[in-house]
Amino acid sequence: MIRSSRFPVLTLVAALVAASLNSAQAAAPGADPAALAKVRDTALQNEYPYQRLEDLTDLVGPRLSGSAGAAAAVTQVADELRKLGAKVTLQPVKVPHWVRGVETGTIVDYKGRPNGVTQRVVLTALGGSGATPAAGIKAEVIVVRSFEELKARAAEVKGRIVLFDVPFDQNMADRGLAGTAYGQAVAFRGAGPRMAAEMGASAALVRAVGGAAYRIVHTGATNLPENARIPAAAITIEDSMLLARLAKRGPVTLHLTLTPQTLPDADSFNVIADWTGTDKADEIVLVSGHLDSWDLATGANDDGSGVVSAMGVIDTLRKLDYRPRRTIRVVAWMNEENGGRGGRGYNDAYKSSAEKHFAAYEDDNGSGRPFGLRAGVSIASAKLFAPLQAALYPMGAGAFRREDVIASGDLAALEVSGVPSFEPWIDSSDYFNYHHTTADTFDKVNPENLRRHAAVMATTAWFLANMDEPIGRSNVAQGNGATSARAQAAANAK
Repeated sequence: MIRSSRFPVLTLVAALVAASLNSAQAAAPGADPAALAKVRDTALQNEYPYQRLEDLTDLVGPRLSGSAGAAAAVTQVADELRKLGAKVTLQPVKVPHWVRGVETGTIVDYKGRPNGVTQRVVLTALGGSGATPAAGIKAEVIVVRSFEELKARAAEVKGRIVLFDVPFDQNMADRGLAGTAYGQAVAFRGAGPRMAAEMGASAALVRAVGGAAYRIVHTGATNLPENARIPAAAITIEDSMLLARLAKRGPVTLHLTLTPQTLPDADSFNVIADWTGTDKADEIVLVSGHLDSWDLATGANDDGSGVVSAMGVIDTLRKLDYRPRRTIRVVAWMNEENGGRGGRGYNDAYKSSAEKHFAAYEDDNGSGRPFGLRAGVSIASAKLFAPLQAALYPMGAGAFRREDVIASGDLAALEVSGVPSFEPWIDSSDYFNYHHTTADTFDKVNPENLRRHAAVMATTAWFLANMDEPIGRSNVAQGNGATSARAQAAANAK
């Protein structure tokens, strides 16, 4: 009796297992052209990312690390990802907590100044700036246009306010080299105040790093050491040019008040959400954007659009009832803007299992139209992506650019650990009009372009999560010393 009763039970178990396997196969059709097209087209019609971006920007607002807004964003995004059925984890991260205070600038003396006349300049403190006394400081301005000029005039710097009047090259940005133009100009924001401090300057000003001459300022981090935090501010393009013109006439004196504070580090989180895979569930394809933003606006382009595009990957697959072979992991990074601790904290936690990260993708160059992919893979592996290019071609995103090093933010440490990195290849010609400014708001994001971002990310994630062929490890991890140095520098940038 016992023996005869076991067979029906075993038969039933076998049938259930078989049904489960068949269901999993049905929900995971692999990276065949039809499945890629379904992922692409479903994402292109999906309003979910745009709706989530409106929630994030309008309901939460600015999200500088350590702020109430950053904490609210963690809760909002985690709750939304749970609603999608993802497995959500909050990874603790200690983040800087810097707050701006009073920030004013007034030109109080210059050659030819009429009696009783002063002129206000528009400026904002840079992240990590030191503070003036509450009453401010009054000092003569010295205008320089290069680090070489600063060094040549070192004897004039002590006690003065150094202005780095270096323009952003919009012509370069208009021709597809916005990142290069930004890198050239932002060097003065990163290193300029530190160099001025070392020479005894009382403060430093940096011309806005962007192309929009609408008298708006572009904030961002500066690399001032703890023991030399002089006041440092970004100044508008127009006011920087004004000070430079006045300085040609003779001495210019500025009254500057900046009262930011660096508070004790705050508790925060990376939001991690897994869409669990099937037969290769222990391998990870990571898609991401960073959740924090600067405090001047709501960070719609930098980088709310990247976060909601990553959320849209899971929503798209949920709508299709698709389960990938590898686990697709969404990460909303914390503290990319003024510390990078979310990316480094994740790498520290997963470095020992970096080989389980098949690939990582971040969208953090604005919401301009994507035309394809940039891929940190080997020359030999590049040919494997022809089916993905073919899938993206109908939406005008079939361009593919292979590079040795891709990551410059949250993924940089992972890339150094060997994880191949990907990002969308974007038209960012007007991105730096809004980047780190008061103008980075929801209305600047084109909904069609955002759907395209989500579609490129979702299609790429699905392709990577179902590939049969290994794509190898990042070129950084293969021992190229020059490339490794470049990647490590990128990890510390921005």
